[in-house]
Amino acid sequence: MAVLEALEPREVLGYFEKLCSYPRGSENEKQVADWVVAFAQERGLEAFQDERHCVVVRKPGQGGLENAPGLILHGHLDMVCAKQEGVEIDFLNEPITLVVDGDFIKADGTSLGADNGIGCSYILALLASTDLPHPPLEAVLTAMEEKGKVGAGHFDTSVLTGTRMIDFNWITDHEILAGCSGDITFLVDIPGHFEPVPAQLSATRSLKVRGLMGGHCEFDIHLERANAILLLARALNAVLEKYDVRISGLTGGTQNSAIPADAEAVLSLRPQDVAGVQALLAELGETLRGEYQRAGDAIRLEVDEAPAPAQAFAQAAGERFARLTALIPNGVLSWSLLTPGVVESSNNLGTLRPTDDGVRLASTITAQVTSRKHEILDRARALAALAGGGVTVQQYGLDAPEFPYQENSVLLKTAAEAYRDVIGAEPDIHVSQCSLELGMFSRKIPGLEIISIGTELHALHSPLESVNHTSVAKVWPLVKEVVGRLS
Repeated sequence: MAVLEALEPREVLGYFEKLCSYPRGSENEKQVADWVVAFAQERGLEAFQDERHCVVVRKPGQGGLENAPGLILHGHLDMVCAKQEGVEIDFLNEPITLVVDGDFIKADGTSLGADNGIGCSYILALLASTDLPHPPLEAVLTAMEEKGKVGAGHFDTSVLTGTRMIDFNWITDHEILAGCSGDITFLVDIPGHFEPVPAQLSATRSLKVRGLMGGHCEFDIHLERANAILLLARALNAVLEKYDVRISGLTGGTQNSAIPADAEAVLSLRPQDVAGVQALLAELGETLRGEYQRAGDAIRLEVDEAPAPAQAFAQAAGERFARLTALIPNGVLSWSLLTPGVVESSNNLGTLRPTDDGVRLASTITAQVTSRKHEILDRARALAALAGGGVTVQQYGLDAPEFPYQENSVLLKTAAEAYRDVIGAEPDIHVSQCSLELGMFSRKIPGLEIISIGTELHALHSPLESVNHTSVAKVWPLVKEVVGRLS
């Protein structure tokens, strides 16, 4: 028996459960893309995928709307893969295990992928329908949204003919999204100038930052949650200031679009310094817990014995990494002066990964104003220049533009009227601080009207991610009503 079989709407949640059976982390979308194409072809629909596994499905209009202007439906296939401490899962090959907890669908110790699996499921249900009135549909399910929006950035929009787009990549059911920010991701490459560990540094300890909440780099950035990579840099700077230490084994975070909840390093040090380093880190841990207690982080700096590395960062290179990382702008950087309480610009230092030459940091800037993005990127480049030692900064993926609010959108007016009639309340017409793929489509297709309809989601990009299935049951009639009114 399927886990979600008893929940309504079955025609939507059944497809969500099917999507969860396929591994679909960013850059691992081929299996699920192949399935979507097969799903469409089995129903006699035209379907194809591009080289990055973005999928397009075309369906003729029905129910009297056969000759209406075309409607583009949009979602993204990929998800952020995150897990709780101690959970073993191979995200490249294993499915997500679903759990129903009251009104909420969760995963067993991992992220859920409701972002954007639920949105894709609405689209699949519309494509599978035989009796729902709708205009000609062009479903676009993109890949690598969570990793620089690469799929949408390279997508050939010339294959589309629709003049209106409904996106389903939103997180609440009381809003209609009518605008959003843009973003840009950059990489910082820091050479390690590796050397053998000096003989006197014969003691080896792992330093792990644990207990952080993590979260979405946009929706949660204003909550001032701790960033594990920055805490690791802070701890390393404190140790390097007092002790002769070499560092290696640097890693942290899951994806550039998620606030990192863990990070770690390996320390090579003198045996007589072990007690002092442990005491220093214990004291720092207490300080950090005090600083972040209101944000909900239960920070732990764990120090344990570890195997000795064959080589480590040279002393100057290790210090350069720790100091530079600590200085990278992070969190909320400016607030909107037009919309109080809305973030105008932010940056999330998301991942730390080893390379053949040293380490690489990946960071994502989000901003409502394009020039703000580039000013923050220029600050990172300036830091790299000051750091020296071969540090470089480069853009990753594409410069995702903002999606501007369209005050006179007929699509927005139609959706708002349908919302009042179906939900019985006034929708909040929202322009968000977050960055979505919609700016790319609006820039590539002049005159395209766009809205986004969402579902109640929580704790995106984290092992606590959940979706309220009663919200899905609330939104699905709205979706059907909106598409049915687009004559």
